[in-house]
Amino acid sequence: MHSGGHKKHTALERPSYGHFSRNEWAFLGAPCGAIKELAGRIIATLPQYRLGYVDAQHPKDGEEIVLPGRLQQGAAVEYSQQVGYHQLQFKGELNDYKQRMQFNACDAVLVNGNHFEAAAQIIILDESKKESLRKRLSQLHSVQLVLHTTDAIEPYDFLSDVIPPELPIYSIDNTESIAGFFAERLKNNVPVVQGLVLAGGQSLRLGRDKGLIDWHGRDQRSYLADLLQELTGKVHISCRAGQEIESPHHQIVDSFTGLGPYGALLSAFREAPDAALLVVACDMPFLDRGALEYLLRHRNPSADATAFKSPRDGSPEPLAAIWEPRSYHLLLNFLAQGVSCPRKALLNSTVELLVAPQPEWLMNVNTPEDETAARSRMAQSEK
Repeated sequence: MHSGGHKKHTALERPSYGHFSRNEWAFLGAPCGAIKELAGRIIATLPQYRLGYVDAQHPKDGEEIVLPGRLQQGAAVEYSQQVGYHQLQFKGELNDYKQRMQFNACDAVLVNGNHFEAAAQIIILDESKKESLRKRLSQLHSVQLVLHTTDAIEPYDFLSDVIPPELPIYSIDNTESIAGFFAERLKNNVPVVQGLVLAGGQSLRLGRDKGLIDWHGRDQRSYLADLLQELTGKVHISCRAGQEIESPHHQIVDSFTGLGPYGALLSAFREAPDAALLVVACDMPFLDRGALEYLLRHRNPSADATAFKSPRDGSPEPLAAIWEPRSYHLLLNFLAQGVSCPRKALLNSTVELLVAPQPEWLMNVNTPEDETAARSRMAQSEK
């Protein structure tokens, strides 16, 4: 027996996932063909979002199940690059954990509720599936929309306890209103942005802590944290153990150690897995309010990150960027493959790449010579 105070596993902040994604809806109450057709209309009407669809194929009575392609010969996985898309087929079961990995890139997932459950539900009133719907009452714990067929059926009596008052009820043919429902929900569910000041570098080339340099009348980490506070509301300061300073802002000591900025990002996501992180490094003295507002204004929540294009080589600048919550999974995945470079992670992800209107925003100070040049440039701009 374990003692009363013993905990076997570390308590981690868990992301707000459903079975497939952070946003997911199961359609229940209609034949599979009607659900598939409806999902297709919704997806086609909302091309600005990355939407996924989940369904199942079931053989007719007496029909033999034939595995596709090389799976029939015994392959575990078959990948085929098609014209305009990719096809991946594999044997084995998917559980919630594996499903979330597969649908990580999606803003939302639409689910055929005749086969799978989802965190939220949409009821379709179709007389042909009335009894089937009755059998699924236990799955109707978060109904957010009701659709009726062309017969304009009223909600059944057995649904009275699961349909909240004033819930929208549309015709299943009203594609505009149905798509508008999803667009509104996705707009309201965009992850909140929190600030992250990267102040944990060793500053070996400069010879002193970059975060404590006074560029704007106070130490740089406090200057950036206060600036982010005005724009995001909540700010974290990332640092190494023993590097903490007195600050009104939340400080995150690296829990992924020895990985530099990569470890700082993972440590922050470990504490705030549902937030997008507006990341700024302490070695960019010209990064100001205008630069951060530009990033926020041009943010693409459907991408893995929104970043400035480096004026040096055109690659994404990872330390002046907004990293979306889905990038937490990507960073862990890259790390498992031996990658610990934030820029390389972005180069192999979906990024909204921005050209900085003022290239000096991204000027780094890594050496004493860089600092001298930056101070000279600041002095010139103040004249």
